[in-house]
Amino acid sequence: MEKQWQYPHRRWNPLRKSWVMVSPHRTQRPWQGEVSKTTPPASISYDPECYLCPGNTRANGEVNPAYPKVFSFVNDYSAVLPNPPAVVDQSPSPLLVAEPVQGICKVLCFHPDHSLTLAKMQRADIRLVIDAWAAETEEFAAQKEINNIQIFENRGSMMGASNPHPHCQIWATSHIPDEPALETEAQAAYLAEHGTCLLCDYLAAERASGDRIIVENDHFTALVPWWATWPFEAMILSRRHCGLFPELDTSERDGLADILKRLTSRYDSLFDVSFPYTMGFHQSPVDTPDHPEWHFHAHFYPPLLRSATVRKFMVGFEMLGMPQRDITPEDAAARLRAASE
Repeated sequence: MEKQWQYPHRRWNPLRKSWVMVSPHRTQRPWQGEVSKTTPPASISYDPECYLCPGNTRANGEVNPAYPKVFSFVNDYSAVLPNPPAVVDQSPSPLLVAEPVQGICKVLCFHPDHSLTLAKMQRADIRLVIDAWAAETEEFAAQKEINNIQIFENRGSMMGASNPHPHCQIWATSHIPDEPALETEAQAAYLAEHGTCLLCDYLAAERASGDRIIVENDHFTALVPWWATWPFEAMILSRRHCGLFPELDTSERDGLADILKRLTSRYDSLFDVSFPYTMGFHQSPVDTPDHPEWHFHAHFYPPLLRSATVRKFMVGFEMLGMPQRDITPEDAAARLRAASE
């Protein structure tokens, strides 16, 4: 079966109802493009210049408490506001449409130690982060003006992280953003047509194949998706059908801490570098009390292509035509399976 994937082909992404082109033969082309500099990981536990370290003053003048574990606060430079004007200026053209956006942006520091990442943290400390994600989700879901809660981490300067301190962001918005909206539509359509969950069925197919599985435990599976766009893209899927962080029980939260630790550690050892990525959890929107179609999962989008200094750029055909990748998902999964934890 592997040989047939060594020729150009395209693969269907049922979550976005879109295609990605796979061109494995392009891995042989010589590289004379950009070679990025690697950014050394933070090496000190406390940085007096860091806006996120305990006890330090942030850019807006507020002082962080001497937090011992997880710490969250409203982002000093939020992308959305809780009480914006109720209307925006309207254009006379039906093609120039705008509407107000309401919401809250928070920053959540994973740990007081400036030098840590998820890969370097202990499972017990990652578990505290997961509990905080669940608590934040529950708090936002109870607010009637909030319809979606997006938790994400930009890791490393290559992904635009403005601060190396271990942290993520939580954007709770009145609207459902494009990506979860597309996934909601696809999962609802699949449930209506088949009477089963799209990602439950997909996970069963992947576990039966095994070709793209990276690592799993009793509660979660990490894999390179069939339709992966980024070279070493990964998904984490819950083994049990659920929709939101607060639905995860004690053993599942422990399982998620384990799988996050194991996946990010494999990323770091792949090219022997603190691996950059954008990671985020897709959980059920909270616009209605029930979304039976939704299956809890996370996406990892890392940019590195051939080494710690050569990255994948989404340009040219990818921007004007459709996503395209060189390394097959099967090869990427095999390399991540072989990487050390």
